[in-house]
Amino acid sequence: MTTSWLNTLAASGTNVFLGTSYGLFRSTDNGNHWTAVNTGLSSINVDAFCVTGTYLYAATVMGTYNGVFRFGGVYRSTNNGNSWTHVDSGLTDPEVNALAVSDTLLFAGTQVGGVFRSTDNGTSWTAVNSGLTNPVVNAFAVSGTNLFAGTSGGVFFSTDNGTSWAAADSSLGYSNVLSLAVNGAYLFAGTPGDGVFRSSDNGASWSAASTGLTNTFVGAFAVNGTNLFAGTYLNGGIFRSTDNGTSWTAVDSGMAAYSKSSVLSLAISGTSLFAGTGIGVFRSTNDGTSWTIVNSGLTYPDVSSFAVRDTNLFAGTYVGVYRSTDMGASWSAVGMGVTNPGVSALAISGANLFAGTNRGVFLSTDNGTSWAAVDSGLTNADVNTLTVCGANLFAGTNAGIFVSTDNGNSWTAVNTGLTSPIVDAFAVSGMNLFAGTLGGGVWRRPLAEMISAVESVGKNMPAKFLLRQNYPNPFNPSTVIQFEVPRSGFVTLKVYDVLGRVVRTLVDKMEQPGSYSVTFSASGLASGVYFYRLQAGAFSQMKKLLLLR
Repeated sequence: MTTSWLNTLAASGTNVFLGTSYGLFRSTDNGNHWTAVNTGLSSINVDAFCVTGTYLYAATVMGTYNGVFRFGGVYRSTNNGNSWTHVDSGLTDPEVNALAVSDTLLFAGTQVGGVFRSTDNGTSWTAVNSGLTNPVVNAFAVSGTNLFAGTSGGVFFSTDNGTSWAAADSSLGYSNVLSLAVNGAYLFAGTPGDGVFRSSDNGASWSAASTGLTNTFVGAFAVNGTNLFAGTYLNGGIFRSTDNGTSWTAVDSGMAAYSKSSVLSLAISGTSLFAGTGIGVFRSTNDGTSWTIVNSGLTYPDVSSFAVRDTNLFAGTYVGVYRSTDMGASWSAVGMGVTNPGVSALAISGANLFAGTNRGVFLSTDNGTSWAAVDSGLTNADVNTLTVCGANLFAGTNAGIFVSTDNGNSWTAVNTGLTSPIVDAFAVSGMNLFAGTLGGGVWRRPLAEMISAVESVGKNMPAKFLLRQNYPNPFNPSTVIQFEVPRSGFVTLKVYDVLGRVVRTLVDKMEQPGSYSVTFSASGLASGVYFYRLQAGAFSQMKKLLLLR
């Protein structure tokens, strides 16, 4: 035995076969001695092995060996492994992770192509993926007339030899969750292979919401009015739903010329929708119906995150932050002061721009021109996602969730009950923070357990009175309103209906100079338009908010 990297075992009569990352070995004496049997194997990274009658099958994955690139696939031997023949006609995905035999049928599970079936001992193959919403097949099991496929997003089973598949558990379960979004009363979760799940009860129960979604690797969401957008990976493009995920339509015209690169991030700015991909930024001004690439000045096009403030659009890449002041028409690098410029997340709170990297969190107060590390108390520096809730900043890391109430100057872990520590996505809905995790599904925690309802948020004193637009908007049932007070005085913040009647008084007291955040709960109020007004001495400002039940 020349390697200890062992992948699979199988027995055929008195022979034992061992598949490794460096070839196939055979033993005829119960493993006391081994002999390499690789003649005819182009790829020697053997991931799966099975036996049926006099036929032996070895599944391999592609890779580079001795400086030469080798394709994977399925190989067959009829002489106990002394020689092998490549049998992959119709097998469009050469990355084969699993093999199984059921009666006279041979099945191959692949990396991105789902399940293939052969009725002629591997000579030809046909894809059999109807109902199989996750194409990453890692394992098979056969039990009577049932064929089970283990995927990266759960277990599927077939009772008709792979012709059709059904999920063994259609709930979200403990999937990998890459993205989260809120639209009205609905919470959405994007997964890598299972598509979109939807919850209308704060995550207590989930249902699949992927009809029409031909690519189920969902890594990004954006919401604009009644439009919900989903960005997908692996040459998948963008999909739009106008009925809260009940059905989806591909909206990627203009991306096809660029092979519809994986969509890593989405953002809304005014009437424009932006998509960050592996080959740069695309912009749509008609809700995704058509797209134009906008990469001028973007010297590194792998865009993993966005942030928007007024006329500034920020893009986070693996070599730093870029800024555009003309809706993406041109870009300039503004993130080179970050110690490690691999930016995975961006967030904006007032005048502060935060960047989450694999070296912690960085802060810029001048639109990215200069940066400073703000990570005191952040015991894990691998930051995957950021979100702002009022005056509070949350960071999702590889070791749980941290919160800062002072613009990142100090951080506190808020992980009680969170047993899935790798956090990839956030969403705020009502009074709860939702976290999408790697392998642990979605977790929920009340904001009140981590932050106070109204609190001062920093030492930098505002220069003027300011009332900010509530977030989220539209909302149900709660939203956050931020305001700034430059000097001491009596402050009121009230919510009115369309007839001018006061329906809530949120603030009615003396306030010291500072930035504040208050949560408005609309429980008991009907859907519709409301107004909120900040009054402080001679200053008065009003904004509109929308409650959608």
